[in-house]
Amino acid sequence: MSTVAETPETPEALPVEKQSLGDAVRAWWTGVRNGELGALPIAIGIVVIAVYFQARNSNFLTAGNFVNLIAQASPVIVIGMCIVFVLLLGEIDLSVGYVSGMGGVIAAVLLVPDSNQWATGPAILAALLVGLGIGLLQGWFFAKVGVPSFVVTLAGLLAWNGVVLLIIGSQGTIVIQDKVINGLANDYMSSTLALTVLIVSIAAYIAQQLLAVRSRAKYGLPNVPWSLIILKIVLLGGVGLFVVLWADTNRGIPYVGLLMLVLYVVWSFVAYRTRFGRHVYAVGGNAEAARRAGINVTAIRIACFAICSTMAALGGIILASRLSSVDTSTGGGSILLYSIAAAVIGGTSLFGGRGTVGSAVLGGIVIGMVANGLGLLNVSVGTQYIVTGIVLLGAVTLDSLSRRKSAASGRA
Repeated sequence: MSTVAETPETPEALPVEKQSLGDAVRAWWTGVRNGELGALPIAIGIVVIAVYFQARNSNFLTAGNFVNLIAQASPVIVIGMCIVFVLLLGEIDLSVGYVSGMGGVIAAVLLVPDSNQWATGPAILAALLVGLGIGLLQGWFFAKVGVPSFVVTLAGLLAWNGVVLLIIGSQGTIVIQDKVINGLANDYMSSTLALTVLIVSIAAYIAQQLLAVRSRAKYGLPNVPWSLIILKIVLLGGVGLFVVLWADTNRGIPYVGLLMLVLYVVWSFVAYRTRFGRHVYAVGGNAEAARRAGINVTAIRIACFAICSTMAALGGIILASRLSSVDTSTGGGSILLYSIAAAVIGGTSLFGGRGTVGSAVLGGIVIGMVANGLGLLNVSVGTQYIVTGIVLLGAVTLDSLSRRKSAASGRA
């Protein structure tokens, strides 16, 4: 009678490969040489932009301008974070600008002081539900009916622009008097609150790293060396502390900064730590293969458009907060272009299947810095668009070249 060799019954019995800091650095550099650039280009870009504008105007790197930059970039970053989900599918949503306008206008109209004025919470919820409904509708036409996303959302761009005009009507401009909404972008956290948020964030990051190490060790997977983990924690804590103390020398960090942090954590968790997130990447990488693997491709596509439109409505509320008003142009202008550009400049691929929520944050920072710096230099709006277009083209070109290099090295 033959015997079968016993296999480990628990994952703890699996061997764990040790990795040194040098191994991690060499692996990273090999990836860079093979086209896996990650956040490196955007990090270099941020440094170059900061140095250039500071050399042209000494007010660029002041605490006051930094605080302004947080509020100015927040609508683009919030919308960009969630347009990533649509771009991961290899699709596009051209309606997010006027969907954001719908969010801001609906909240503003419901909060007009009169006998029918809504409470702040229900008004914000109603605006977000409208965004959700728009996303479900557009996603259904794309995923179920088969209308290309470009056409569906282009139709949405036109239609929701018309709805915004009809809602505003002859009022022209609606001034928002609600303290909660206005406070999002115009009120600032106390030093104590900001430091508390920082400490909680660092503690959560440490816990996440410890859980990741334990999980990988449990299944016999190689772990990032502890020296690199500790270095990341120290750098993150140091940068966070510097930002908080620096902002406190002026007005402090606006509450919208806290909101962006919460949204970043939530959507990063959804994208990287949930089955839904894994399915999004799978559908974006190869929809047919994902379908054959049992993934409900239609549901994933509809859900991504719903997420995008809901957060676009929230971005519209934030934009209305910064301006303390809405008008017939709300949702127009550069908000659509900048939101898509933020995700793409940050490293999200237009070809689908590659990108991160954090990429939109970094891209939004670049967009905000360029717009803010050119504004300080009194450059015309036309020139701002030209410069932003050049930056966007450069980012997409770099993405295309890196994908070609990754494919040549067998990594794509």
